Amino acid sequence: MVKTITINGISCRLKSSAAIPRIYRIRFGRDIFVDMQKLSKQIERNGGGEESDLPIESLELFENIAYVMHKHGDREQPDDINDWLDQFETFDIYEVLPEILTMWKIENRQMSEGKKKEGR
Repeated sequence: MVKTITINGISCRLKSSAAIPRIYRIRFGRDIFVDMQKLSKQIERNGGGEESDLPIESLELFENIAYVMHKHGDREQPDDINDWLDQFETFDIYEVLPEILTMWKIENRQMSEGKKKEGR
């Protein structure tokens, strides 16, 4: 799934695909499925409120995920996440969190129903 969003007046092409978990693991040495679940639970605990209320660790997870999706969608983005973050205003980047969560959920939803064995 590819989606273009605007952050701080900058058009950002985000891409979510089967390659994202591998890219994320290689880049950050972490499991994106675990991190997305943790991030989603943290947002639910906050009542879906301000992203700025999230603990710093959750914000860092989000930044890493946003970076990987943007770099995957636009190879011209910097190779260093700090250089990537420098192009945005501090809080503008967090406005895209709902977009990224939606993309992730759509990309990872179960596409077919499980098959039951006959006779059970």
